[in-house]
Formats: sequence, structure tokens, C-alpha cells
Amino acid sequence: MSRTVLITGATSGIGESCAYQFAKNQYNLILTGRRLERLEALKAKLEGDYKIHVQILCFDIRSLDETKNAISSIDFNLFPSIDILINNAGLAAGMSTIDEGDYDDWNQMIDTNVKGLLHVSREIIPYMKVKMQGHIVNISSTAAKDVYAKGNVYCATKHAVDALSKSMRIDLLPFGIKVTAINPGACETEFSLVRFKGDEERAKSIYAGYQPLTPADVADAVYYACTLPAHVCINDLTLTCLTQANAHYSIKKSV
Repeated sequence: MSRTVLITGATSGIGESCAYQFAKNQYNLILTGRRLERLEALKAKLEGDYKIHVQILCFDIRSLDETKNAISSIDFNLFPSIDILINNAGLAAGMSTIDEGDYDDWNQMIDTNVKGLLHVSREIIPYMKVKMQGHIVNISSTAAKDVYAKGNVYCATKHAVDALSKSMRIDLLPFGIKVTAINPGACETEFSLVRFKGDEERAKSIYAGYQPLTPADVADAVYYACTLPAHVCINDLTLTCLTQANAHYSIKKSV
């Protein structure tokens, strides 16, 4: 019987790459996001290329009501178990000192990165507990390990993801549920474009002068963590490109 993976934020970047990685290995998929057209196109592509089952759920994880309604609409005849949950949806909004921070940006990051992760996890975990197995992968960041100037609230949300991952691992230990935090460094996705509110030039400058991670690099790490023997659990995995050591130390060539 094919296994099923639920991926949040699957319409771009790491989430989309995870969808392709698991699809090509014959996992069925439940994909969530806020952009229906992208979800529909991804579903058609993956089902056509890999002959798997895909259900799409278009909703905003910040809304508890939307999350509950979406999860309750899963076709459990087609997907009898949710074997892996990849909490990928997340973002950074703005970049300013704490005294000049935008309240709306703060709320968006807290509601998405922390509360959204909690909403989806709380709704999915009971299904895993019944089966006495499962794997939760929380996509975090090197910002969960170090803070940096003007990253205050974003870093705080990722530190929260780090703490939640550790807590989940303890709480779910009796039920045979694995929990893994994956912490990528600089990875070229829509992340910076979203953070800088569509400023393409500023977003591109973040990745100038070095070769950052790609979403596929991170998806490879996620897939590896999810396909180890049943008795092995990677609790925490941090990956960066070769020229980045952490949030503070990196080497860039002049451009």
C-alpha cells in the first residue's frame, strides 16, 4: 500500500520540491496552499507524470476554522493514513530593527510560522496516534539556531519551531511518531521576494556572490530523513551551502 505525505505550502519552493521528490518515489500526496491555480497545476502534473493520487486543499493555515474544515475534507478512503506531515508553510515579512517593526508583519509571521504549524499539527496528529506511527517534519531555519540584525521576530518564530519540534518529539514518543526539524540556511526560493514585498532587485541581491541551497537540496534532506529504518529518527538537521557557516559567517565573491 502506498504511503501518504501531507505538505503545507506546496505551491512553491521547498514545499513544491518535496512534492516532486516524494511523488517520483510513488508516495500519494495531500498538498495545501493558498494559491488554487498553482495547486491545480501541480496536482495535474504529478498525477500525470507519476500515476499517484493527489488531493489539494486550498486554505490559509493561519485560520483555525479553515484548517479544521480542510483537514475534515480529506478523502480517507483514498488516503487511509497520513504517514508523513511536512510543515513547510512559513515566511519572513519585512526586515527592520525591533523599534521600527511593523505590527502587521509581526502578526503575519507569528500566525503563519507558529500558529499555522500548530493548527495543522494538532489536526493531523490524532490520525497518526490511531496508527501508532507517523513522521512530522518541521521546516525551520538556521534562524532557529542564531539570531541576526533586523531578523528579530522572524528569528523568534523559528526558535519557537525549534522548541515545538523538541516538545513534540517528547510528547509523541509513546505513540511511535517521529519528529524532525530541518533547518536550511540560505536557499533561493520566493522567501526573499516575499520578505521584501516584491522587490525583485533586493531579493536577488541576497543570493549574489555565492551558490545558495536550492529547494531540491532541502527536499533531498527531507526525503532522506523520512526514509531511514523505522527505529532511526533524525531529531534535528541543519544544512547550509558550502560558503555559509551560519547566519553570521559566509563568503561572497564580489559581483
